[in-house]
Amino acid sequence: MKRFTFGRLALCVLCGASMALLAPGPASAGWVSQTSGTTRRLSSVHFPVDASTGYVSGEAGTILKTTNGGANWVSQTSGITSALLSIYFPVDALTGYAVGYLGNIRKTTNGGTTWVAQPSVIGENLYSVHFPADALTGYATGWLGAIQKTTNGGAAWVAQTSGTTNGLRSVRFPLDASTGYVVGDAGTILKTTNGGAAWVALISGTTQNLSSVHFPVDASTGYATGANGTIRKTTDGGANWFGQTSGVTGSVSSVHFPVSALTGYAVESFGTILATTNGGANWVTQPSGTTNWLRSVHFPVDASTGYAVGDNGTILKTTDGGSGVEEENKGFEGSRVQGFKITPNPFTSFATLSGHEAERFSLYDVSGRKVGTYRGDRVGEGLAPGVYFVGAHGRAPLLRIVKVR
Repeated sequence: MKRFTFGRLALCVLCGASMALLAPGPASAGWVSQTSGTTRRLSSVHFPVDASTGYVSGEAGTILKTTNGGANWVSQTSGITSALLSIYFPVDALTGYAVGYLGNIRKTTNGGTTWVAQPSVIGENLYSVHFPADALTGYATGWLGAIQKTTNGGAAWVAQTSGTTNGLRSVRFPLDASTGYVVGDAGTILKTTNGGAAWVALISGTTQNLSSVHFPVDASTGYATGANGTIRKTTDGGANWFGQTSGVTGSVSSVHFPVSALTGYAVESFGTILATTNGGANWVTQPSGTTNWLRSVHFPVDASTGYAVGDNGTILKTTDGGSGVEEENKGFEGSRVQGFKITPNPFTSFATLSGHEAERFSLYDVSGRKVGTYRGDRVGEGLAPGVYFVGAHGRAPLLRIVKVR
């Protein structure tokens, strides 16, 4: 059986289909500054389904939106003047959540045209929000060990017992709403396997404040970052964490691995951007062009196009993986995909490729192994939970999807 190597994929061409693949136009190499229109501190960036439509949240209730890959950022009205520290859109670019100071939770169902307050049960600052598989079940974490959960899209939030009074800075559930991780101050790492009914403290091996956690493709291999250049990694679901050499001394604020547990990016308080292509065995510095504190990094669909945000209204973008790093797991080779949408994503039973329901598509796992061929109206049916890549039948993968439960 032919196996695709993600670092050497050819662009996919679907003959006779209406899908259009546009080659990338000329662009500056590395990280390029974008015009945010603000000098506020920007804390969080998220692009829900592609590299075109995304959101940023930050100081003084700031919410920005782009629909053209950051060429223009438009301010939205959040309805508050306190900081919004985390923003997340679970399944599409319409329904999203933002959390921040004083327990504030805002929700939109129309792409940010309006943001509505939600009834938080915690008055402490909330640092992170995450909805694992849909727009109904989500978690928010914050100051003094605060964790709260909703199962009805934020109509009601219920406090959970974390077992700590340390600030909890980041929450992520890799595949579903059952198994998740939280990191925070003084090296705190918590794990749940039952949707937060019980949170268990893990031994992180550090007392540094941790600010970000990410498990790229499953609940076993993950990364946590924090103060004084701290990067920790686990390959056994948090039972053991070991340190990695970041080569920096500032606070590693955010970490993100786009498509696999090998190629990832992290940002730091002195404007440094770090990249790895071997699971963190080596982290290399990329030129960012700024010394502003970078607080969040996100690569929406592949390891080429990504965004980083930070202080003084800083927004950076790359379309070549930051340059200076040879991609080992680039499943998209910088292509731009238009008119090609899979919903829902993540999915539980199967997903549908809108406009291509009768066509045939191949699915591949993160190693490049073909796992099946599916019609466009029932992509991924019968697969085990995990991360997969969709390609035209017999061609290279071009779109990342996630099967949950």
